[in-house]
Amino acid sequence: MKATSPILRPGDTCWRIETAGRMAVIVDAADYFTVLHEVMQKAQHNVIMVGWEFDTRIDLDPRREADAAPHKLGRFLSWLTRRRPELRIHLLQWDVGLLLTLGRGSTPLRLADWLIGRRIRLKLDHAHASGATHHQKIIVIDDTLAFCGGIDATAERWDTSEHADDNPFRVRPTSKRPYQPWHDASIAVDGDAARALGDLVRTRWQNATGERIPPSPTVPPIWPEGLVPLLTDAEVAISRTSAAHAGREEVHEIEALYLAAIAAARSTFYIESQYFASRNLAEAIAARLAEPDGPEFVVVNPVSAKGWLEEKAMGAARARLLSLVRQADRHGRFRLYTPVTQGGAPIYVHAKIVLMDDTLMRVGSSNLNNRSMGFDTECDLSVEAIPGMAGEDGLRAKISGLRDALVAEHLDVAPRAVEAAIVAANGSLIGAIEALRGPGRSLVPFEPPDFGTLADEVLRESELLDPERAARRWPWT
Repeated sequence: MKATSPILRPGDTCWRIETAGRMAVIVDAADYFTVLHEVMQKAQHNVIMVGWEFDTRIDLDPRREADAAPHKLGRFLSWLTRRRPELRIHLLQWDVGLLLTLGRGSTPLRLADWLIGRRIRLKLDHAHASGATHHQKIIVIDDTLAFCGGIDATAERWDTSEHADDNPFRVRPTSKRPYQPWHDASIAVDGDAARALGDLVRTRWQNATGERIPPSPTVPPIWPEGLVPLLTDAEVAISRTSAAHAGREEVHEIEALYLAAIAAARSTFYIESQYFASRNLAEAIAARLAEPDGPEFVVVNPVSAKGWLEEKAMGAARARLLSLVRQADRHGRFRLYTPVTQGGAPIYVHAKIVLMDDTLMRVGSSNLNNRSMGFDTECDLSVEAIPGMAGEDGLRAKISGLRDALVAEHLDVAPRAVEAAIVAANGSLIGAIEALRGPGRSLVPFEPPDFGTLADEVLRESELLDPERAARRWPWT
């Protein structure tokens, strides 16, 4: 008899649960882009890329010398189709995201060529509620290997897990000006889980274009040679968010998953997110913090959002919700940290990760903000250690091990040091982090700045950048 999941429930907290023969979490875009460069050369029939934005100028593997396969994304995709004439590459980009590419060197010209291409086809996706965005980041290769997470194939994403203050390869594609360190993550899956993500992106393509991409013919399994699977034969849940549009019902599986996980947490709830701006989730966390023996919550955020207007909206919301959470935190079980480099520079957190106890792992595109819970198009992947399941103990060790590895990256220590510090702190992740924090590369407790009153009130009332549901339109729509 198959063990029943207490959290991952199809039709509620997820869309489908499918088996991945292999599953790996790829942390930071340097490794992710290197893997893409390798496995896309093995594609035979179809590559479908769904993203918020694409920048054809980026170098997928800047640390390597040039070889037969180009490293620049645009040239690489064109080379792939010349090398294998039967290969078709489909790119689906949020249509407003195209505006960001207009001043980017050769990118607009290459994208314009792909808009009318046959082997490489770019389509712009406006099949969403007014004011919403398509925020999914998914790549599917021949329905046998897929990637889903927070990393877009665009500029200012590439970085290694060292997040050095000065990395000669962490530069903008054309100007070669450096950008700040960037932390991100994605998941690789094969098998039935990859085929399910293929179904999802083909549906997106059909909704956006009216055209159908047929499933790929069966091909031998593909897996990156140097990528060690975190899990094998894993039951992977796919959870989505999308607003109601064109007769399609709204989907809030991701919000339901977050709320179910917060309610089920026993000891530790670890979050990496670009924002902390969802009132529903903040209130659920506050309720658990008010319990005398509830779990700890550790949130890792960037110190500020990108851009003045975004920081006014998301930053002000974070300040308000932090006040709400801290008022409920009578037992000292909540911390919000921001990571810094060895020289003290902020590391931008773009990863979207949840690790609940040693029980649940979730990686995807959704942030802790209102848009991700009910407005934008999102996709997350999760696995859960279910009592009584085969391999339960091993899965629990993998989930807690990933958490320790992520915290270790931020603190610049070995994962075993984090594990030992948790034991020394009687199981407290907060106690372990506080014991290991120090000068140089570390996690810094966050205190919100003073945003003033006028802009804060305007954005609070209009919900300009972070509406809760599609029914609340932007002022200009």
